[in-house]
Amino acid sequence: MSLVYSDMQLSEVVEENPSLIPVIHRFGIYLGLGDAQVEEICRKLNLDTDFFLTMINTFLNEDYFPEKKLQGFHISLIIDYLTKTNQYYRRHQLPNIERHLRSFISMSNPDNHSLELIGRIFDSFKDGLMKRIQKDENEWFPYCVALSARQAKERLLPLATDGADESEDAIEALLTDMRHIMIKHLTGEYDENLCHAVILSVSTLSRDIKQHNRIRYRILQTVVAEMEHNGL
Repeated sequence: MSLVYSDMQLSEVVEENPSLIPVIHRFGIYLGLGDAQVEEICRKLNLDTDFFLTMINTFLNEDYFPEKKLQGFHISLIIDYLTKTNQYYRRHQLPNIERHLRSFISMSNPDNHSLELIGRIFDSFKDGLMKRIQKDENEWFPYCVALSARQAKERLLPLATDGADESEDAIEALLTDMRHIMIKHLTGEYDENLCHAVILSVSTLSRDIKQHNRIRYRILQTVVAEMEHNGL
């Protein structure tokens, strides 16, 4: 997939890639884009154009991941983006999937033995994601900000992470299991439209989390580890 540049009309980019809509929302950019170019919109909203383009291209392109460049951005930009991503999950994606899933389960044949398992997997996923978001908000992100700004009077002790990394994220794996069961092991009668809605929304969130994790583990954790090593 080709890259997005500052002189492109953002509306045309979004028309070609609708999955970007929630991503641009994280930067305070909403639909009704008109003919404005990326650089013009960023300037109007006082956004760092280079950071915006890097995040957009990272999201759109699996093979595009300029680690050194991303690590060079101020940590506050990265944390702000990750914070708004978490808010999107909590306020929009989780309620959307849960609403469709509960309707799907309640309207399907109760003899479908996969339904209970699918519901349990989603509950485990939701619980794990919410715990991670709460830890981000209450511990991890404040620690990163304090470390960067040298707000503490004494050197901050390293904050223990969850031990996960991009390649073995248990939360993302639960979504994969859920989708796998729905595609391969559903039996009995069920509402096809609701089933499709759940699978599509789960697939969308899974892709988003995968991209989110690239920033979380390969950029933020790396930058923080370097600051800790340097004794900031």
